[in-house]
Amino acid sequence: MEFSAVLVAALIVALLAVFTVLRAVRIVPQARARNVERLGRYHRTLTPGLNVVIPYIDRVYPVIDLREQVVSFRPQPVITEDNLVVEIDSVLYFQVTDPRAAAYEIASYLQAVEQLTVTTLRNVVGSMDLEKVLTSRDSINTQLRGVLDEATGKWGLRVNRVEIKAIDPPQSIKDAMEKQMRAERDKRAAILGAEGQRQSQVLTAEGDKQAAVLRAEGNRTAAILTAEGQSRAIDEVFQAVHRNDPDPKLLAYQYMQMLPQLAQGPGNTFWVIPSEVTSALDGVSRAFSEVLPQSPATRRQTPHDKAVQAADDDAARAAEAAAEAVADAAAADNASGPVTPEPRADDD
Repeated sequence: MEFSAVLVAALIVALLAVFTVLRAVRIVPQARARNVERLGRYHRTLTPGLNVVIPYIDRVYPVIDLREQVVSFRPQPVITEDNLVVEIDSVLYFQVTDPRAAAYEIASYLQAVEQLTVTTLRNVVGSMDLEKVLTSRDSINTQLRGVLDEATGKWGLRVNRVEIKAIDPPQSIKDAMEKQMRAERDKRAAILGAEGQRQSQVLTAEGDKQAAVLRAEGNRTAAILTAEGQSRAIDEVFQAVHRNDPDPKLLAYQYMQMLPQLAQGPGNTFWVIPSEVTSALDGVSRAFSEVLPQSPATRRQTPHDKAVQAADDDAARAAEAAAEAVADAAAADNASGPVTPEPRADDD
């Protein structure tokens, strides 16, 4: 019986010793810290690794994370300067730099950081209108970070960054903004369309202008070339006429050849025969009908000369036939109406 009591007491002592050793040895992970109080007063902060404390005298508090932490706050209603309520969702990046201050300077630094972020956000956004709030996220982030870093410094915290995740205006404001953006897009589209049409008209006018200029230059060049060609042709004809020195008989013959063409027109029911026609025809008729006295050389004509003589006789007969046709046409005109002869230059 006594042996059993001693055995039980020994087991109790052994367990108590093991428990005491376990409470005396504390292992702290990397990037963590634990505060130690001795008899209710802050004693020291345990660093990462193996640490030994006095059991039942030292009190070790929970682990404090020294890594950078990310806290996302729920959307908060904020009133802007133009009295519009917007929902702002923010994210805070902070790090504990002093475990002692984080444990003893503030009861709950997470709750304190959240409330401080909300109040600072309302102060910053309350001095801006909605349009500026939507376009000034970087400015809001900078102001929030400055205020929070200054306020949380005594709590052993360092605010590294503050980000605005979302800014949600009321649904009516969203509808109005959407209509405004649609109107702006329609306006830009109309302006671009008008600009394109104006540029198209300008380019078309420029093209028409250049085409008209080119056509005018082409017509001018063609007219100049035509005039030069006509001038050269007239000059060649004039030179040829002067070189050949034609007599009045040739001119009369040419005039006689043009008379049938004048009479071929379907509307030529009345036409004037110049008085020089009769004398020209008489001269042509005499030129082809006169028989020159044959000389011994004429009597000794070769066959070629005889052929030429036959051609001359045929031309004479054709001239006589043309004279008769003109006379018949004159007689027909006299029967239908008087023929007005052209006055001669020497009748004045």
